[in-house]
Amino acid sequence: MKSKGEVPHEKLLQIEKLVSEALCILSALGVPLLNLTERRKERMAKAFLAVAAVRPGVGWDSLKSNQDGHRFVSREIIRYMNEYLGEHIADSSYDDIRRKDLLLPVEAGIVLKSAAKPNANTNDGTRRYALNPDYAQQVRYFGSPAWDNNLSLFLGNNRTLAHELQRERDMARIPVMIKEDKEIFFSPGPHNQLQKRIIEEFLPIYGYGAEVLYVGDSADKYLYLDEARLRDLSFFEIAHDKLPDVIAYSALKNWLYLIEAVHTANPINEIRRLTLLRLTGQCTASIIFVTAFTNRDLFRKYSKDIAWETEVWIAESPEHLIHFNGDKFLGPYLGT
Repeated sequence: MKSKGEVPHEKLLQIEKLVSEALCILSALGVPLLNLTERRKERMAKAFLAVAAVRPGVGWDSLKSNQDGHRFVSREIIRYMNEYLGEHIADSSYDDIRRKDLLLPVEAGIVLKSAAKPNANTNDGTRRYALNPDYAQQVRYFGSPAWDNNLSLFLGNNRTLAHELQRERDMARIPVMIKEDKEIFFSPGPHNQLQKRIIEEFLPIYGYGAEVLYVGDSADKYLYLDEARLRDLSFFEIAHDKLPDVIAYSALKNWLYLIEAVHTANPINEIRRLTLLRLTGQCTASIIFVTAFTNRDLFRKYSKDIAWETEVWIAESPEHLIHFNGDKFLGPYLGT
């Protein structure tokens, strides 16, 4: 015997199919889904179905848009989801519709957030959600042979949210010139900003004409890699997880710079230095160890951890270098 409120199995399968189709449509129209949880995607899909008046027995070709006068306030969307789409959402959760469930479809322009009152205040309860008629015309083709061709034409004339977000990420990336004909782009962040300064400020001053052979990035471990040159120097296995942030080579001095950019952790301490010395035991160049910091406050935080016979560079004072012990200001040490 079925308990009260239990959704019949056949209807549940129909709802799951519609949710899957809704996510397919939203993704095709440029709504980014990659970082959403499964539950968040399901809620978004069902809110979208409610706005479009699609449910088991009512297909995409029969959807309704603002042009048809189909407009819902948040509580009506919840009631639709509960009645037709197998949800049990409390009426008091209406704010989640605006803040979470329809946030991306609204930002993408697929759903209109003030269909009944375009100039309404955010907290105005009289404004209503509705499907944008321009998108509704395209979505009605879903499942038909005309879907793919019409989608290509539609996307060719409309910029998607996913495209705009990717464009913003690309614009925010940090450019660095490695060679005259080679430019790389770091993802945003203070650690990568420091790596940019190492390449553009530290190496020109202290690198004796050094060329960058490797740079890692928080989003791409092998952002730049001159694997052939490193092998020529008998450097250790490139795939090793102990690579420093920046590796550069001065042919003039035959020095290989192993540089760590410290933002929150991992200066070259005694253990790190010993590990790198062992790994570079077959290297034909002499090794220079450098720990880079953005400012003196950060350096002071880690100063007690810095290994002897290494160098420290602080970006806020780029023309000065701190040498930890020894009779040379800058140079390789023999032995361990």
